[in-house]
Amino acid sequence: MYSRRDFAKVALAGLPLASALAKINSVVHGVHLGVQTYSFRDFTGPDVIGKVIKAMTDIGLGECELFAPQTEPGVMEVMSKMFSSLRAGQTPAERKAASAKFREELKAAEAKRSSIPLDHFRKIGKRFTDAGITIYGYNGSFGDSEEDNNRTFEIAKALGAKVITWSGTISVARKIAPLVDRHKMVVGCHGHSNVKDPNQFATPESFATLMGLSKYFWINLDIGHFTAANYDAVAYIKQHHDRITNVHLKDRKKNEGPNVPWGEGDTPIKAVLQLIEKEKYPIPAYIEYEYHGTQDSITEVRKCFAYAKSCLA
Repeated sequence: MYSRRDFAKVALAGLPLASALAKINSVVHGVHLGVQTYSFRDFTGPDVIGKVIKAMTDIGLGECELFAPQTEPGVMEVMSKMFSSLRAGQTPAERKAASAKFREELKAAEAKRSSIPLDHFRKIGKRFTDAGITIYGYNGSFGDSEEDNNRTFEIAKALGAKVITWSGTISVARKIAPLVDRHKMVVGCHGHSNVKDPNQFATPESFATLMGLSKYFWINLDIGHFTAANYDAVAYIKQHHDRITNVHLKDRKKNEGPNVPWGEGDTPIKAVLQLIEKEKYPIPAYIEYEYHGTQDSITEVRKCFAYAKSCLA
C-alpha cells in the first residue's frame, strides 16, 4: 500500500522547507493554505500566468493547484467566455445550452496541447518558483487518448507539480489505472456532488472504488461539494487522511445547495482546518473561489484567505 507516510517522503516532505525558504509563506499553524488557480478564471488576455502569479503574490498565497487551461495558449480565452456565459439564476437547461456552444471551440484549442513544447511548461514552473510559489498540484485532464493522457503526466512533471488533480469518471479511471501505475504519480480525484450518477466521483463508495483501482489514485476532497451531497467531511478526513492529496475549501449548502460566501453555508470549513492543524495531517487546504462575489476575484480570494486564517487563529 502506498501510504501517507510514503507519499509525504516523496511529495510533501519538501513543502515546509520550501515554504521556509520562499518569499511567500502561507502556512498557518502548520496548515498549508493555498489556492486552486481556477479561482482566477476571470483572468484573460496576454500572460494569464503572470496575472495569476501577481494575484497570489499580492494576496500572500505561496502554494497552488494550477488550473491547466491557464497554461495553454488560447484555451483560457475560450474557457473565460464560457464561464462568463454561465450566470447565476440560469436554469440547468440554459446552462447546458450556454456550455454547448463553446465545446467545439474548446476542443480545437485543447487539441493543440500535444504540440506545445514541454519547455513552455518548464518555464511556467520556473516563473512560479522564482516568485516564491510552490506548484503543488497540476489540475489536468484524462480521456480516451493514451497519447494525451501521457502528455498530462509529462506536463505535470515539467511544471514541477507533486500531484495531478482530476475531475473525471469511474469508467475513465478504470481505463487509465495501468497508465497511472506506470507513471507512479499520485492522481487526486476531485469529487463533486452528483450522487445520482454512479459513474461520478461523489460518494464515499465511488471514492473507495477509485482507490481500489490503483494505489496512486487518491482523493482531492472538495469539502463544499461533499457537504452539498450531505456527507460529513470531518469524519471522512479522519478516516481517509492517508489517501487525501488536498482539500478544496468552499462553502455550500446541504441538499445540493448553492455556493455561498464563506460562513453562510453548511460546509465545516473551520472544523476541517482545525482538524488538519490538531492532527498535523500533511494535507494542503486550497481556496476554490466559486460563489458569485460582488467584487473581483482577487478581492474575493483575499476574503477567503482571511477567513481561513481566522479559523486557525
